Parts: sequence; structure tokens; C-alpha cells
Amino acid sequence: MDEDWFVQQADQAGHLTRLAERAQATFWGVLGCEVVQANASKATICLDASERHRNLLGIVHGGVLMSLLDNAMGLVVMLAVPDERAVTANLNTQFLASSKGGVLLCEAELVHRTDRTLTLEARVKDDSGKLLGIGIGAYRII
Repeated sequence: MDEDWFVQQADQAGHLTRLAERAQATFWGVLGCEVVQANASKATICLDASERHRNLLGIVHGGVLMSLLDNAMGLVVMLAVPDERAVTANLNTQFLASSKGGVLLCEAELVHRTDRTLTLEARVKDDSGKLLGIGIGAYRII
């Protein structure tokens, strides 16, 4: 590996640290998301879902799962186009199973990119590995 690769990795790590610090004051922080790993093509985030994340049925609210999907995919987008601003243009979600809480893990991956749009897919699993939901999102550079 050459020196440029190491410089690029260090720059990306610094950018990720700055993003994580800024995110704590936003909905990301209110929700309780944490970065497990992230780069410009894949990211994994987690959330320790507690009573405040549940709906009146006692299961994790679908909005929490959708937010995890959007946050993980959005993180990849921010790292893929660090000098641009992008917004969620579309987010399709399939809820597959419910969860009463615990650590939820969301993995997102960039699957297609054009000049103005990035398309990603993501999966949310509980701490036993059970698949709770999947999503496909389109993010538009503004």
C-alpha cells in the first residue's frame, strides 16, 4: 500500500470523528445511535433500544428502525461525498420482525451512484442476528 492510501484513511477517520461529534446534538444523538465502523461504501451503526424506543404494543417503534436505516445509509453518503450536501429523496422499508429492545445493529452499503444520486441498501438486526427490517434509499446531492 502506498502513502496516499494511508493519508486518505487518516483524512476519512478525522472526518468521521468530526461528524460523530456534531451528530450528538442532533436527532442522531437523541435517538442514541453510535458508529461501529464506517467508510465511503459501507457503514455499521448500533442503538441500544430501551423503553423510550418502544411503541404502545411494547415493541421497538417502526420509526426507530427507519431512522436507523436512514442514519446508516446517510452516514455512507456523507463519507462518499464529503464536500457535498445530500438529502434523503426516497426510503423504502420492509418490516420483517419485531423486537422488544436491546442492541440493534444496522449495516448499510452503497450499491449505485450517479452524478446526483446515491442508492444504498441497509439491514437492521437484533442482537441475536434476527433480521428486523431492510431498506433501500436514494440520496440526492443538493
